[in-house]
Amino acid sequence: MYGKVAICLTLAITFLISCSIYLGTVDLRSYFFPVQPAPRSLCATGRPLRVYIYDLPRKFHVGMMGRRYSKESGPVTMENLPPWPARAGVRRQHSVEYWLMASLLYDGKGGEEREAVRVSDPATADAFFVPFFSSMSVTTHGHNMTDAATEGDRRLQVELLEILRQSKYYQRSGGRDHVIPMTHPNAFRFLRQQLNASILIIVDFGRYPRTMATLSKDVVSPYVHVVKSFTDDDPLDPYENRTTLLFFRGNTVRKDEGKIRVKLAKILTGNNDVRYEKSVATPSNIKMSTKGMRLSKFCLHPAGDTPSSCRLFDAIVSHCVPVIVSDKIEFPFEDEIDYTKFSIFFSMKEALEPGYLVNQLRQFPKDRWVEMWKRLKQVSHHYEFQYPPKEEDAVYMIWRQVKHKLPGAQLAVHRNRRLKIPDWWRRKK
Repeated sequence: MYGKVAICLTLAITFLISCSIYLGTVDLRSYFFPVQPAPRSLCATGRPLRVYIYDLPRKFHVGMMGRRYSKESGPVTMENLPPWPARAGVRRQHSVEYWLMASLLYDGKGGEEREAVRVSDPATADAFFVPFFSSMSVTTHGHNMTDAATEGDRRLQVELLEILRQSKYYQRSGGRDHVIPMTHPNAFRFLRQQLNASILIIVDFGRYPRTMATLSKDVVSPYVHVVKSFTDDDPLDPYENRTTLLFFRGNTVRKDEGKIRVKLAKILTGNNDVRYEKSVATPSNIKMSTKGMRLSKFCLHPAGDTPSSCRLFDAIVSHCVPVIVSDKIEFPFEDEIDYTKFSIFFSMKEALEPGYLVNQLRQFPKDRWVEMWKRLKQVSHHYEFQYPPKEEDAVYMIWRQVKHKLPGAQLAVHRNRRLKIPDWWRRKK
């Protein structure tokens, strides 16, 4: 009798254990294999991001900055990095790629805190930086797709893809932990869909389909401002010191949402306290824009060819309260910076209602404007691109954003490893 009870109990226990294993509540592997502690999130460690730079030929980056630099041999270092040309004019706005590369070449001997540091061993890297100046390539190799010179840009893109696909580190992650700047709307214009898994550094999503670029994996960067920063903006009465109510100076013929600029010109022209001027970005016009922004309370920021434009960041470093008219705009560092503290927003419908926008600005309380002006002075350093880099400047902020995106990239890599069928299993089959 006792034997039958023992057998029944044994069968019952075996059945319960089998069900638990099937349902996943008991994992016998923990009894036979040591359980490795999960690696801490990179964001939780507090250490700098470790970045490996691909050693690409100079034609992919500094070689485009001048014939002299293309003829030099050897790797680009902190000692031989060409300075960004002072007379680059409007090309400066798309130079994020240069400043990111420069920040990694910098050895950090100044002792400042850094968000990203270069590593020489790719096996120790958290992320991989691809130093292809894709935006400079657009302006160097033809301005539009029908220009025969664009063939040079296409060849660089094809060659770069071949280099990446031969990299075991790119293969390992499918490019998900690779950082690639594309701030010009036409950057990597021929083959950009081939890189949709990577972390792209872009200024907005205007020219990117949702299947390629999203806030969940990509980083929104500021344009590099082209006006000089207002470093001595300390008048006794800043509101009265700025005699123009609303300022805009730029090209009024744009594509897509930017078509609103022509309509705004008709509505705003004729107001004595508004300056709405058509111009192109020449060195002399940039100087006039610098002066105009510094003398204005509000600076108008309508959409350009894409939802954002360099003008917003020119206004920020000029401490001119931005008036933003764009229904689809995305802002850099918005998880850390509240743009409503120093900007005013109008929908495109509101802005096109005759008299509405100007009347709202005329009635805007002085004390609120002064608070916004003070806030602009507090945050403007986050939009500075410089070498050597400084703590909390634009490059510092971008690398911190990359650090935030990496856990998602690492999750995808780990899932791919788990779902991949092992070679020994294929052979067994």
